Amino acid sequence: MSIATRLHHNAYVTRDMEATRHFYEDIIGMPLVATWCESDELFGKMRTYCHCFFGLDDGSALAFFQFADKEDTDQFGPQMPASPFHHIAVNVDPVVQRQIEARVVAAGITAPNFYVLEHGYCRSIYVTDPNGMILEMTTDNPAVAPGAEARRATAHDDLKRWLRGDHHSNNTFRFEANHPAVRA
Repeated sequence: MSIATRLHHNAYVTRDMEATRHFYEDIIGMPLVATWCESDELFGKMRTYCHCFFGLDDGSALAFFQFADKEDTDQFGPQMPASPFHHIAVNVDPVVQRQIEARVVAAGITAPNFYVLEHGYCRSIYVTDPNGMILEMTTDNPAVAPGAEARRATAHDDLKRWLRGDHHSNNTFRFEANHPAVRA
């Protein structure tokens, strides 16, 4: 049990809110659900900005700030790490994943800004947004769910084993033929 009830939003800075809106709303399919246009004293200075939220079905959102002042943008971002290990992942069903994949391809987004990984426990498509952030859209392997409680029960022991230097894989789903995404 977690004390958090759900993710409210993740926030990033963009230099081009319209390119960001087009990517998230028109290509990915996440609707723009709120735009807050504000001026606040933040961190010792008056800052004018637009804060847009792109919604997920559970009520959470990915949010982006665009500052009116270039100096604010330079101070606060967007500096995305140049690493595929820094990304945000959202869950989608297989039909939606295929639809997003088709829109990404139709938009002309190609490698290295778009790729697919079969993790076994899930199938993921990765696409880089106009800000350099990597968005992963993942579809869970339905065969994984029945063992979720067992994995939760061994999670600490698995971590301790790995930290001790025993790095053998416990991902028995990696190349399982039953994963619907693998058959697709």
